[in-house]
Amino acid sequence: QVHVVESGGGLVQAGGSLSLSCEASGISARDNVMAWYRQATGKEREFVAIITVDGTAKYADFVKGRFTISRDNVKNTVYLQMSNLQSEDTAVYYCTVHQRYNDIWGQGTQVTVSS
Repeated sequence: QVHVVESGGGLVQAGGSLSLSCEASGISARDNVMAWYRQATGKEREFVAIITVDGTAKYADFVKGRFTISRDNVKNTVYLQMSNLQSEDTAVYYCTVHQRYNDIWGQGTQVTVSS
């Protein structure tokens, strides 16, 4: 029914770039608040970026202009384009649909940044 699937994770060297995809099914990404979170080993899950229905994007402070969240309404997919990646960005990245009374989470995709 309703689910999201992340893809695009992998190994990248510090300073490199990587783009993540979140394909939504059973819902319209255009009509829902979509967001990215991440969780590093031994740490709590933290907010990364969010895009609202009207297309407004907001980011966590640590992003510092390096990441861009976007949405393709035709493909029903949300993206997270990451540049100048650092070792601190190593984590499992999750996509979520923030509905009014519940959240739908993906299984996550691993991003590993080597120094």
